[in-house]
Amino acid sequence: MHSKWAVVVLNLLCTSVLAQNTVNHVGHFAEAVSTIPPPPWQVIRFDKKIPPTKYQIISWDGVIAVEAEANASMALLARPLLIDLTHTPILCWRWRVDAPLKTADMATKSGDDYAARVYLAFNLLTETIDLITMAKLKIARSLYGNHVPDAALNYVWDNRYPVGTRRPNAYTERTQMMVLRSGSQYAGIWVTERRNILDDAILAFGTDRVSPTLLAVASDTDNTGEHAHSGFADLHFVPSDTKCDFSMIKQ
Repeated sequence: MHSKWAVVVLNLLCTSVLAQNTVNHVGHFAEAVSTIPPPPWQVIRFDKKIPPTKYQIISWDGVIAVEAEANASMALLARPLLIDLTHTPILCWRWRVDAPLKTADMATKSGDDYAARVYLAFNLLTETIDLITMAKLKIARSLYGNHVPDAALNYVWDNRYPVGTRRPNAYTERTQMMVLRSGSQYAGIWVTERRNILDDAILAFGTDRVSPTLLAVASDTDNTGEHAHSGFADLHFVPSDTKCDFSMIKQ
């Protein structure tokens, strides 16, 4: 091959590889239905006395997705996460709920339930955490295990607060709640989301020196005792100037 054309072909191949690498799929499930979500996903329970939410992989309106069914239950379906947010800060996903909860209220511990939420846990640099907070985290981890993070973001499908609401979790200010959907307007259909995780973390925690360690989806109703049915699909990270890639999802 002529050296000039060899260079052209090589450049095209490199461009193709780089383009493929701009999308980091962290929650795309194979064309297989399973009652047990595949590794590295696993169910995490913080309180063994509370029944766990049930998770399985199903085909739902043509979408291969995580189905979550909560009955007075709580558990995360989670996976480890190693993402450089400076390169791919945008998290994209689809989700759906049959209906929002009726009696939940994110401002109270007794109402801290959600038909659907997407959860990210972070490690923060030690120097960004004050001594009092470090002591509280130590106590929390002694009670609930090492899954208690330095900080966390929750994107929720709420039942009463308007879209855009941000507030600390009722149990801990280290977890920030953000309402992306509210009410029943979009219930019963798949809807897409796109969030700049790095921007949201900076706003919530006052630093860009955050390392995401865990990604989870959840439906929880342990406080209200209600029933919830929700789905999550095609979670992936992209650069800030790149569109979300939902091409893997059937219409």
